[in-house]
Amino acid sequence: MKKCIYNAAVVGPDNIFPNHAVIIREDRIHAILPMSSLRRPDQNGSDMRCFDAQGGYVLPGFIDIHSDYIEGVLQPRPTVLMDFEMGLREAEKQLVGHGVTTIYHSLSIMNVIGSKGGRTAFRTKENFERLALLIRNVHESHHLIRHRLHVRYDIYTPLLYDYVARIVEEGKVHELSFMDHTPGQGQYRNLAVYAQSTTGWDVEGELPLEEKLALLQNRTGISGKKLKTLAALAQKQGIPLASHDDDSPEKIVFMKNEYGAKISEFPVELAVAKKAREEGLMVVMGAPNVLLGGSHSGNLSALEAIREGCADILCSDYYPASLLHSAFRLETEGLLSLPEAVRMLTLNPAKALGLADDYGSVEAGKKADLLIVRKLQGCPLVCQCFIDGRSTLQYKYRKG
Repeated sequence: MKKCIYNAAVVGPDNIFPNHAVIIREDRIHAILPMSSLRRPDQNGSDMRCFDAQGGYVLPGFIDIHSDYIEGVLQPRPTVLMDFEMGLREAEKQLVGHGVTTIYHSLSIMNVIGSKGGRTAFRTKENFERLALLIRNVHESHHLIRHRLHVRYDIYTPLLYDYVARIVEEGKVHELSFMDHTPGQGQYRNLAVYAQSTTGWDVEGELPLEEKLALLQNRTGISGKKLKTLAALAQKQGIPLASHDDDSPEKIVFMKNEYGAKISEFPVELAVAKKAREEGLMVVMGAPNVLLGGSHSGNLSALEAIREGCADILCSDYYPASLLHSAFRLETEGLLSLPEAVRMLTLNPAKALGLADDYGSVEAGKKADLLIVRKLQGCPLVCQCFIDGRSTLQYKYRKG
């Protein structure tokens, strides 16, 4: 049976097509037509099922390239760890409501120094392996959205190297990034910001800041040779490699030339983001950064990067609701047209991840991952979501 989403403003890659309809055949977009050329079939006895967008927008489903949202779902309190499968299945119901149709769960582990538990305790080797396996199993069984694995490999975490290399070689990783959260560089180049950001992460027994800094800054990391081997394995499997929290133009050049990085996540200064663009890397910023008007850790403002034309992709990072609202904020404030803002959530991440032939835009021939979005009292809200052409979610807002 074909489907028709009608009475819609269809947001294409470059333009908005008001008063249009989208025809879906099986799991693909068959055509995009003006309403004037469409004769709506009788819904009773017809071979076409119709959905009224009520003048709302039809957007592509969001592709969230970097999200650690699942961590907060599974560990809602520092001393609480919920069942992993229950948490993942409940999380995807919330994610589809935010318009996310493909998510790259960004998992990492940490060598927790001077801690007896707390927020960082979730990021253990055991939890990483459990969750990575669950993400794959859920995606291969009953699921609402596409679940993908983004491994954030901390270069000071040797205990996971062999495991990560193996799952990369087996094609079980869909994005790989190298990160270094050592205080004094990268995201935490300002030690005062590091102290403020990490205070209270542990439940008890946290070392004094000076002792923790000394331990963190004198660790032995993975050798460049091993990282190069891991990057080569990823490249062989077609897995995109990202650098993380780039803090200098020199690091951009190094990550590109030494490891073949194609993506720069959260560059901490404008000059670094500009260098990444010059070198052909796609630049990822956080959608929460857009809504907050700046970085929560004092780094580069996403709005500034967008104004300067050196940001390509917005990810949810830790707050999935920010995706939809950031796009409309950018349009409302005149920084981007709505198609340009939507591309940062859809087509641009699809290009970065090698998915653009099938996903990321409302175009004939592509997968029918579609959202119907309406503005209610000025607030954009997802009213319906289609994944693979099937209606996965529908909200009916009412007055009174």
